[in-house]
Amino acid sequence: MMDFSLNTAELVWPFTIALAWLIGEFGYRWTRLPRISIYGLVGFCMVNLSFNWLPHGSSDTLLLLANIAFGLVLFEFGYRINLHWLRINPWIGLTGLLEAGGTFAAVYYVTQWFGTSMMVSLLLAALAMATSPAGVLRVINEQRSLGQVTERALHLTAINCVLAVFAFKVISAFWVFQTSGNLWQALNASFVILLESVVLGAVFGILLPLILRRLGNLAQDGTVAFAIAVILLVALAHAANLSSILAALTFGLMARRRRVALSRTQRNFGALGNLLTVLLFVYVASTLQWQRVMDGAILGLLLVAVRLVVKVTATTLLAPFSGISLRKGVLTGFALAPLSVFVVLTLEQTSYFDANLSQQLAALTAMTLLLDIIGPLVTKLALILARETPQEA
Repeated sequence: MMDFSLNTAELVWPFTIALAWLIGEFGYRWTRLPRISIYGLVGFCMVNLSFNWLPHGSSDTLLLLANIAFGLVLFEFGYRINLHWLRINPWIGLTGLLEAGGTFAAVYYVTQWFGTSMMVSLLLAALAMATSPAGVLRVINEQRSLGQVTERALHLTAINCVLAVFAFKVISAFWVFQTSGNLWQALNASFVILLESVVLGAVFGILLPLILRRLGNLAQDGTVAFAIAVILLVALAHAANLSSILAALTFGLMARRRRVALSRTQRNFGALGNLLTVLLFVYVASTLQWQRVMDGAILGLLLVAVRLVVKVTATTLLAPFSGISLRKGVLTGFALAPLSVFVVLTLEQTSYFDANLSQQLAALTAMTLLLDIIGPLVTKLALILARETPQEA
């Protein structure tokens, strides 16, 4: 006779992913909210409002799967970055430096004014610089957006993410040196990791195109090959404690530089990418605890406003120099709203900060929740107002 006894712990995540996908599809049709916002809301509710259905915290397996999902997004993101465009229009790069640097300074001074410790202020400032590539790219793909605001949002996101990773690692080195007094350990925790991550991604970006050309059928074999390569790359980075963010982004940049043509069917990596996207945004929201959100709500809301004002101001001031109107400069700044995925996965991969320091980042938890749900919606509205989505063109 069939045994109907169930290990409910093994069913929690499959059931949650199925539920999030179902609610996301119906929610998108009824409300037109971005699917990823709904996935995040489901993940947060399941962990905080349903009698501990999902456990707080994460397992290594879930963290690896989330990083693989993010890696697929980052590869596609990196592939869409045109370095030649940045060379012929340096104002875009300058805009990225201004909005990222301005965000760092503004967030640092606001948190210091609130009496936050210097280390926490530095960490908040570094992470607030970034825009989530996953949030921006998924909205762009979902809306089939194309135009000046879209392309600038992609390139500025790449610039401020690289700057945020660099700043975060520098601050990490300072923290390690301050606590251990070991200079080599501090350098290894930052600059060596950055260099090794970029080299790893570059090696994949050089070798895989050579293999595909040897196979002789890029269009047919590319999707599976690149997906497998990203999975292997992220797994190696995860095992070696490297930055999978920089590695995957570099992989995408190198693949483009090697002139490997990606077909339309590869956008989002098809069903695999869509499935892992559900897991990614549910997972990210499930790491956020309601109590910490409430503890950091006031400062978090203020930092969200300050961050957005700085980004919009920077993109607007330099808009005429970079070749777009002031209106599109404003909309570009608003398109940079998403933050959550980058922040959570960056912190989850960090083992050298003590628990006490992590507990002080309550404002970051509040920022992450708000921008996990509202950020993609702001990006979508910016693209629609820019008339770069087919239904609004």
